[in-house]
Amino acid sequence: MKQPLAYRMRPVHIDEVIGQSHLVGENKIIRRMVDAKMLSSMILYGPPGIGKTSIASAIAGSTHSAFRQLNAATDTKKDLQIVVEEAKFSGQVILLLDEVHRLDKPKQDFLLPHLESGQVILIGATTENPYISISPAIRSRTQIFELKPLTTKDVILALERAIADEKRGLGKEKIVIEEDALLHFARSTMGDVRGSLNALELAALSTKPDADGTIHITLDIAEECVQKKALVHDKNGDAHYDVISAFQKSIRGSDVDAAMHYLARLLEAGELLIACRRLMVCAYEDIGLGNPQAVSRTVLAVQAAEKLGLPEARIPLANAVVDLALSPKSNSAYLALDSALADVRAGKSGDIPDSLRDAHYSGANKLGRGIGYQYPHDFPDHWVKQQYLPDSLKNRRYYEPAATGKYEQALANQLQHRFNKDS
Repeated sequence: MKQPLAYRMRPVHIDEVIGQSHLVGENKIIRRMVDAKMLSSMILYGPPGIGKTSIASAIAGSTHSAFRQLNAATDTKKDLQIVVEEAKFSGQVILLLDEVHRLDKPKQDFLLPHLESGQVILIGATTENPYISISPAIRSRTQIFELKPLTTKDVILALERAIADEKRGLGKEKIVIEEDALLHFARSTMGDVRGSLNALELAALSTKPDADGTIHITLDIAEECVQKKALVHDKNGDAHYDVISAFQKSIRGSDVDAAMHYLARLLEAGELLIACRRLMVCAYEDIGLGNPQAVSRTVLAVQAAEKLGLPEARIPLANAVVDLALSPKSNSAYLALDSALADVRAGKSGDIPDSLRDAHYSGANKLGRGIGYQYPHDFPDHWVKQQYLPDSLKNRRYYEPAATGKYEQALANQLQHRFNKDS
């Protein structure tokens, strides 16, 4: 039986891994391990289909090591024993253990001594946070690496490789794919390259060739194969970014119905991660100190959505959209930082006052470090007038309260109180 395209296109060398440059890029940790042939057991965690199995396969191929794959939930202790026996015979085996967070104690106790001896190099794969879901005994014997979601560009690269590869991919077929269809395969699976490759293969196998044997894959075919409607994309994908822009601007403008409409368009196109990220940006950029509680609720809603996945993820996100759209708005905090950054980048810094400098070392007094500093907690209201900014900026003000909500009104009152006492 022919293996699925996603299986056939697994990397056989570390150079073939797509994305995860923070781990497998030049001079990065996993790349250095492979180049030095000094492997250690590790846990790879992140969303499905973003490269955990690919990295394990690439490590094995690059080091010419025996490679076996098991599932901690469904495979038995006897299956582990077979791998260990092979390791004793060959010297070393790389074991990819899917769902490693579900490794029960008897299997764990059996495996631990072989990890310590180095005969078995464990590459555990999990979608769960290993610091919470994996036992301390396993964690202490592994390095933990978080994989990042793949970008649309990453997934398109994987699809184009599969279309061109004559040995493992679809290169022996005459395939012409519309740019919109390629974009849809890449975007609709939310960075899951395995899902994108499987959808591409389904499209290629289920589309009847024309008279000269060419398989034409259109956007309609792509939508059928992933069972998701595409956003209306123009040739450069501008409409995709237009929807994201309209989503944030509708929240910023307090139009809850428009915001809900654009959220629906994003979710219908499978853009859950983008919707989550944009909501987080909206929360801190546009609501901010106007309603800090709404910002916190949005963070929790996004965490719930990422945990649930679609379709249930729509429920916490809908709550967050209503909350943010109808909240008081304020961008005062980040405008204050941008103003400070502008000064720093323009060279307006100045010397830190001696009273604020670090005095926790021998000889600091001789240099005048820390002398004259007044500890605010020793004074009424835990405040005392003293200079904190450099002399060249001592009257500079960066933060200007928006005071659109009760919280920032309180901050504004506190700030004014301090200025009144200072004058």
